Amino acid sequence: MLDEMTDQMTRAPGFVAALDQSGGSTPEALRLYGIPDSAYSSETEMFNLIHEMRLRIITSPAFFGNKIIAAILFEKTMDSDVEGESIPSYLWRGRHVVPLLKVDSGREHEHDGVQMMKPMPELDSLLKRAARKGIFGTKMRSVVRLPSRSGIAAVVAQQFDVAKHIASYGLTPIIEPEVLISSPDKEGAEAILRDEIIKGLESLPANLKVMLKLTIPTVPDLYKPFVESPNVMRVLALSGGYSRGEACAELRKNKGVIASFSRALVEDLRVHMTDAQMNDHLARSADEIFQASVKKQ
Repeated sequence: MLDEMTDQMTRAPGFVAALDQSGGSTPEALRLYGIPDSAYSSETEMFNLIHEMRLRIITSPAFFGNKIIAAILFEKTMDSDVEGESIPSYLWRGRHVVPLLKVDSGREHEHDGVQMMKPMPELDSLLKRAARKGIFGTKMRSVVRLPSRSGIAAVVAQQFDVAKHIASYGLTPIIEPEVLISSPDKEGAEAILRDEIIKGLESLPANLKVMLKLTIPTVPDLYKPFVESPNVMRVLALSGGYSRGEACAELRKNKGVIASFSRALVEDLRVHMTDAQMNDHLARSADEIFQASVKKQ
């Protein structure tokens, strides 16, 4: 099973669905889905609603491994069942979609132009559970707003340190230092980030592979060295607040990079839709993102 998942993540055409909205991003995701803040009065109710949305998505006939090669899950989703089977097992056995897991605990307040990841005291127990449940890899997110060389170096160093620890559990880490599309110097921040990631990759043992999830760069093919690196299994692009049309147009300019979209994947879905309507919209969205991932300018 691990070899099959590795082969799919390394070579299969397609993209990664990001279904890992957390506390900070969930209210906006629910609003876009058609559920107002007034529909829930506690964090538990909020997460139950987003969980129901995720279940509708992953059980849709349009959610399949011929285009969606993997899905990033929230912890509660990993621990849940669907149709009498754990969701990670359901995704792989029933949909041929590789299950991945968000593991970070959020971000610190901004300092030196970046937001580092918060401490993760429960990381080891989470990784053990993930490995038992058949999770292939993990994702963790930091944020870069300004082209601060010292700040970006700290973010990348933290990401790679945690990635090495995650790999010790037999899981493939996704490193995600997101450069905000609203950055006053996005291009400058991305140039520094590329240099720091190259240093991080050079620090890895030859047999350790990671994935990189990055903002679509202002300069096309800026991340070509990562696509060609023997230590990088896949380079993923996040949508970062772009609409699906904008994100796909920019993604097509970057050879070897595939999508890992969240909001851009589900932007047309609404809670009031019938299953048939939802399946149709999701199928069209998946096809557009698939085409941008595999057919480049």
